[in-house]
Amino acid sequence: MAKTCVLAQIIENSVIAGDVFKLIVTAPAIAGIARPGQFVHLRLTDQLDPLLRRPLSIADCHAANGTLTLIYRVIGRGTMLMTKLQPGNTVDCMGPLGNGFTLTGQRPLLVGGGMGLAPLVMLAKAFCSRPATILMGGRNEQELFWPNMYAGVCPNIHITTDDGSIGYRGFTIDVLPGLLEKEKFDVIYACGPHVMLQGVAAIAAKYKIPCQVSLEEYMACGVGACLSCTCAGTSGKRHKVCTDGPVFWAEEVAW
Repeated sequence: MAKTCVLAQIIENSVIAGDVFKLIVTAPAIAGIARPGQFVHLRLTDQLDPLLRRPLSIADCHAANGTLTLIYRVIGRGTMLMTKLQPGNTVDCMGPLGNGFTLTGQRPLLVGGGMGLAPLVMLAKAFCSRPATILMGGRNEQELFWPNMYAGVCPNIHITTDDGSIGYRGFTIDVLPGLLEKEKFDVIYACGPHVMLQGVAAIAAKYKIPCQVSLEEYMACGVGACLSCTCAGTSGKRHKVCTDGPVFWAEEVAW
């Protein structure tokens, strides 16, 4: 898969909710070829601290105007530095990286938890001619700012929260079997915490529905050299999430 390194200019860097930010950059060379499920790797400074790039899923992409939308949560020094980026600043951006989703579904169901909902935005838009249903989960209402991003793209939005402050009280995997009983979906696409993906994969297998999962792992190099992001595969080999994935068919992963 082709990739490139560019100096991407910041267009917007704004708070969405709490410690979650939306970053929009211009990177025409990347935006022109990016696919749903791929990611970019950002180098934040010319200094050695922080040393490593930061991987971010591509939440949206506009090839016509060359922009990428990235959504990130502040969880450490690197992402805190990202909050200081201002419009007009530039950042070293490498991408698009990894293998994205396979757009085979005619009746797709998207299942996302927490920040795993970010790459599913671009995927949902790719299904505009065959609108997707989205099942989304989060800890509470404050974290469930996502419906606005899916409005007009997904005609059916199902919400769960851990505390019941909005939608169903519980988890996405509690609601998923009922959805599969009521509606006919021909493929499931999921991204979120490992325990959620494991549950989605098991339910998809039970209902004999093909399922793709986008794994979230800590990454260092992003190009398959350092082996820091490997996961166990059912074939006996370890997969590099950054290059073999981050998207896999659920049956490829040894849960």
